[in-house]
Amino acid sequence: MKHRISLTLMFALSVVLAAASVSAEEGGHAEVARQKWVFSGFTGQFDKAQLQRGFQVYKEVCSACHGLKHIAFRNLVQPGGPEFPQDAVKELAKTWPNQITDGPNDEGKMFERPPLLSDPIRGPYHNDKEARAAQNGALPPDLSLIARARNVERNPSWWVHPFLMLGDIAEAYQEGGADYVYGLLTGFADPPADFKLTDGKYYNKVFPGHQISMPPPLSDGVVAYQDGTPSTVDNYAKDVVAFLSWAADPSLDTRKRIGWQVILYLIVTTGLLYLGKKRIWAGIKH
Repeated sequence: MKHRISLTLMFALSVVLAAASVSAEEGGHAEVARQKWVFSGFTGQFDKAQLQRGFQVYKEVCSACHGLKHIAFRNLVQPGGPEFPQDAVKELAKTWPNQITDGPNDEGKMFERPPLLSDPIRGPYHNDKEARAAQNGALPPDLSLIARARNVERNPSWWVHPFLMLGDIAEAYQEGGADYVYGLLTGFADPPADFKLTDGKYYNKVFPGHQISMPPPLSDGVVAYQDGTPSTVDNYAKDVVAFLSWAADPSLDTRKRIGWQVILYLIVTTGLLYLGKKRIWAGIKH
């Protein structure tokens, strides 16, 4: 009987996955493959070394166009993140090319100054209009919350959605944004022969419509890692996506640790309540 139930469940799951795959193909949406992240699942935690490499990729590549307005320099020092030495971050802030607009001064004028630890990691543009003017109308998004603001797109039949949701709950899947950003960074390719690419656009297999204004930002050897990690596009993409996932959820490590502590507390409390109930009612006939 159990064997029949298992076969039935396996068959139902295969039908659901097949229907989801066919629906995605009919809708013209590229499938975004799930990646293995060290911070995924119920027990996943960020890897400090990976976050440090990811910040290096952001600093040397992404910061030319994108800012991190919700992340302050001091966050780079705090536990659970890259945990750079504070003196190194202070020196980094002093030499950061994108200064902070402050003021007014004694003459009533605004002025530019180097960032402090309490200041956000600014991008190169002061406002959206300046960014669009410099990027031919395209607006480079702030990357602080990009790993939560984006997600994989799935368009199966309506009856498939509950099964997909249950699967995500069972796996504690919250890395859709990370998978999407990774797919975007590694999804640049030559367009198909029958695809009409607009001038000034680049073909990307994951981006909606497959036409994106951003040129391929990563190439092998563009960033020199100091810890011996191979300088490949795949490593760059995974490291910077891990860093951006931390930027979007800096308290992930603490949240998961407290969550397990709460679960343990509830288990112990339940056991004590059960034993107390047995002791209190043991001498009473029912």
